[in-house]
Order: sequence, then structure tokens, then C-alpha cells
Amino acid sequence: METTDTTGPETDPDAAADTPRVTVCNATPERTVFTEDGNADGWIATDYSVSIPR
Repeated sequence: METTDTTGPETDPDAAADTPRVTVCNATPERTVFTEDGNADGWIATDYSVSIPR
């Protein structure tokens, strides 16, 4: 009989803590601005963005 691993994949419980928090703001109907929490100097603005299904 073949032995299989029943514990499943390993996950890092601290992975969510390492992921930066990003805020999205619609500055105008045509402009979306992304900012990282705690980083006032860095931001990304775009005229075209798409929604990602979760």
C-alpha cells in the first residue's frame, strides 16, 4: 500500500503580517490611486484598473 501525506501543505501563519496593506482611493472617476500603509512617499496612480475576483 502506498503511503500518502495527510497533513496537507504547510502554511506560514505570519505571511499575512508580512503583506503590506494597500489602500485604494478614486481621486476622480478616471483616476485610481494606490498607497501603502505607512509609506507616505510612495504611491501609484493609474487611469485604468480592473477588479480582481476573490
